[in-house]
Amino acid sequence: MRTIAIVGRPNVGKSALFNRLARKRISIVHDMPGVTRDRITAECTLGQHPFTIIDTGGIGSDADATFAEVVEMEVQIAIETSDAILFVVDGHDGLTPVDQTIAQRLRKISKPVILVVNKIDHPNHAPFDADFARLGFREMINVSAEHGHGIAQLVEMAEAHLPPPSPEGDDDENAPPIQIAIVGRPNVGKSSLVNAILEDNRTLVSPISGTTRDAIDIPYRRGNRSYTLIDTAGIRPRGKQENSVEVFSVIRSEKTIRRADLCVLVIDASMGVTAQDKKIAGLIQEAHKPCIIAVNKWDLIKEAKGFGTRKEQLAETLEAVRAELFFVDYAPIILLSALKSEGLSRLFRQIETVRQGAKKRISTGPLNRLIGEAMEHHPPPLKGGKRLKIMYATQPDRHDDNDALPTPSILFFVNRADLMVDAYRKYLENTIRKEMPWPGLPLRFLYRERGKRQAVEAE
Repeated sequence: MRTIAIVGRPNVGKSALFNRLARKRISIVHDMPGVTRDRITAECTLGQHPFTIIDTGGIGSDADATFAEVVEMEVQIAIETSDAILFVVDGHDGLTPVDQTIAQRLRKISKPVILVVNKIDHPNHAPFDADFARLGFREMINVSAEHGHGIAQLVEMAEAHLPPPSPEGDDDENAPPIQIAIVGRPNVGKSSLVNAILEDNRTLVSPISGTTRDAIDIPYRRGNRSYTLIDTAGIRPRGKQENSVEVFSVIRSEKTIRRADLCVLVIDASMGVTAQDKKIAGLIQEAHKPCIIAVNKWDLIKEAKGFGTRKEQLAETLEAVRAELFFVDYAPIILLSALKSEGLSRLFRQIETVRQGAKKRISTGPLNRLIGEAMEHHPPPLKGGKRLKIMYATQPDRHDDNDALPTPSILFFVNRADLMVDAYRKYLENTIRKEMPWPGLPLRFLYRERGKRQAVEAE
């Protein structure tokens, strides 16, 4: 994919420009310098053909000194892997020494550079760009990322420096990627897992909790299958979130769960399942999302225990995780070590199993025989003197789900939806899953009451 990197010092509006080009709020925009630390990618479709844009951490400031060296490295990688560069400066602040230092670095590379003078929000601000002409770049444009001024012209200018797009008709190339959200509480190894998959330090890894702030979309290809790996900020309890940036990061992570095709919930094997792990699993369950539980740092468990066979340790760990996360029992559990790159093939085999399972359907005839036998063996309980009656059941097509991994649902024609109690619902789900397991996929029950046209999903 053709790629453009957005670089510049902190707080000049790189993330605002990135969001404007992506036509969605992906990067966090905040007036605190140094908010963006990782490379964040998205697709820009504003021009004649799509291309990838990369947002980067700010260069040349000690606003976040702990990560300054790593951010510099991230920016350098973005520059090396892009076809062209948008060098963003702040029209209100004028030319700064940091801008001049960055310009010196960019003039030494052989790739096209467009100087983007941001925050020119009104025609009266146009003279603000005069100082920047001294930087010596052939192409310069005034824009307002906040208001959208000059964006169409910028896209046209950028496209002129990109290689021609790939030929249409390559089915694998044009197939929609499966969006995989890597979620979990802070410091369980989410970014390490992404880096291990990519075999590249694409996301920041640090022992400091909260290193990742944005939900980072990273294109990835494995074999003939395309994916988008979404590395997310660690989700901490509300009371422990230190500032507004972290609050926004957690909100973005929770939204990522809802937009993803599949969630990989990362658990720290050395700490076991915590209350926060359960809460995040609950968010996945509430969003009706396919899920795989990745128990990371499995190598630490093996080293620490020092007793029992590997098979016994494996069974003990799986049993403990399953017992704590019983409410997402549809989610397969994978043991892995991101640090040692162990278990990654198992993870992607399981993702493929989930993908194949999403295509499977249970025919109406066998489904109704299954339900009938289950009700005959164990009738529904009375509730308020009334008993649930199921006249008919079918698996409808799901047109509202993402095409990549549509979650299965069963539509029941019933006398009253509120008579379906949780215990009986679980009994019917277990019965159906014996016939059609749908590993990793939640099973939704919809109900249509007698005489009503609209189906509902009982709470």
